[in-house]
Amino acid sequence: VQLVESGGGLVQAGGSLRLACVASGFSFDDYAIGWFRQAPGKEREGVACISKSDGSIDYSNPVKGRFTISGDVADNAKSTVYLQMNSLKPEDTAVYSCAKKIWAECGRGFYEYEYDGWGQGTQVTVSS
Repeated sequence: VQLVESGGGLVQAGGSLRLACVASGFSFDDYAIGWFRQAPGKEREGVACISKSDGSIDYSNPVKGRFTISGDVADNAKSTVYLQMNSLKPEDTAVYSCAKKIWAECGRGFYEYEYDGWGQGTQVTVSS
C-alpha cells in the first residue's frame, strides 16, 4: 500500500488549493480513501472521505461547503483522490494526509483506527 500526497503550499485567506493523493497497492473499488489533517499542537482530525464502492462522500463540519473530495481511477494499478479546498481560512493550516480505510464504505465519522495506510502528508499554510 502506498499513498503519496501533493499540492500543498502557501495561500492567502480566501484562496484555493487542490491536493492530490495517488494511491497504489490496493483497489479503490474495495477500500474508501480519506483525508485527515493535523495542525501544530493539535490532534489529527478527519476532513473528508470518498467511497467508489457505494458512491458515499462525507465531510467534517469545519470544511463542509468549502472542500470537495473526488476520485479518479487512471488504471487498475493507481487511483487518485483529490481534495479541492476553497475559501481557505488560517485555521485550515495543517499537514494534510490521505489514508486507506479498512473497508469500502465511508460510514459516519472519522476514526483513525479505521484506516490502515497513510501517506507522508503535504503542508498547507493559509496566511491571514
